[in-house]
Amino acid sequence: MQANMQYDLVVVGSGIIGLASAYAAYRAGLKVAVVERHARCVGASVRNFGFVTVTGQRRGEHWARALRTRNVWEEVAPQAGIQVVHQGLYVLAQRPEAMAVIDAFLQTEMGEGCRLMSMAEARKDFPALQDGLGVLYSPHERRVESRDAIPQLSRWLEHSLGVDFFWNTAVHGIAAPKVHTSRGTLHAERCIVCPGHELSVLYPEAIAAAGIRMCTLQMLRVQPASAVTLPGSVMSDLSLVRYEGYADLPESAPLRQVLEREQAEWLEQGIHLIAVQSTDGTLVVGDSHVYGNSEAPFASERTDVLILQEMQRVLKLQDATVSERWTGTYASAAGVVYKAQVAPGVVLGIVTGGTGASTSFAFAEELLAMAMASA
Repeated sequence: MQANMQYDLVVVGSGIIGLASAYAAYRAGLKVAVVERHARCVGASVRNFGFVTVTGQRRGEHWARALRTRNVWEEVAPQAGIQVVHQGLYVLAQRPEAMAVIDAFLQTEMGEGCRLMSMAEARKDFPALQDGLGVLYSPHERRVESRDAIPQLSRWLEHSLGVDFFWNTAVHGIAAPKVHTSRGTLHAERCIVCPGHELSVLYPEAIAAAGIRMCTLQMLRVQPASAVTLPGSVMSDLSLVRYEGYADLPESAPLRQVLEREQAEWLEQGIHLIAVQSTDGTLVVGDSHVYGNSEAPFASERTDVLILQEMQRVLKLQDATVSERWTGTYASAAGVVYKAQVAPGVVLGIVTGGTGASTSFAFAEELLAMAMASA
């Protein structure tokens, strides 16, 4: 790093929120640097499903963020060489109470473009679905392979758009216009800090005061015994009491009561089904949710069993095997995002609902607007 390097904006963190912030700043004509304490992105952004979901996001502003972000993904992905692996969402309803939630959802503005499919209709596109009463289909969702997409996005920002990246570089302190790092000082009137799940490095007091904690989830890569094609991402009845766009509807209460009787252990571990497919035919399947003050370092075999049982309840995948297991993690709070000006010219932004891939680009535009107004 050269001494006294000058930028219009410094972004701290190379997760999807940081990269989206760098992209928003580039589009605004700013000279941008991204500083990352690791050699590459290793946090929540590369450990997730790569599932860009609109349907089911919290009603109102957050749902609009997701729709905007989906549109930006469609703009950015082909330019950055990121493959959209599949599109759309299928939610299999296996209980009458789940059908009632879907019917109510379709009556809201969030249901625009979505529809209820009969099982006969759904199986024409999706023969691997188990029996059910109907399927909520949404055309809005997109899926990228996150562990590839995030590095591709950072390379594109650096080599095609001229964003400077400083890897293996820790930020020790920020006093705009100075950003003090382990490799020297950067100069910028504005700074956007995107810590992801690293909650105790920069501005820990503000993060703690916001009630932000850690969520750890377990995820699996599943190899089907024979070739199967998912035409889109898949969810189940459990998802209808997990995702707030459904769960906040009054019709979700009877479904939750049924699930508390029939699948209490799944609810206790925060398990609901998301299954997406990779280009090699394997499925990324999850997930569970454990909350605490730090990342949970040890995975539970029982949790994996419950996730796989839910997968089998929804998909015909006899004799499928697990080829990979890992834990994901993200910052969590009652709100879905946290944004604040924490110092002159410095904005702190965290997606706190596990929806970074789905809402990143729109949220980044909000953070940039705050940063531009703060200095």
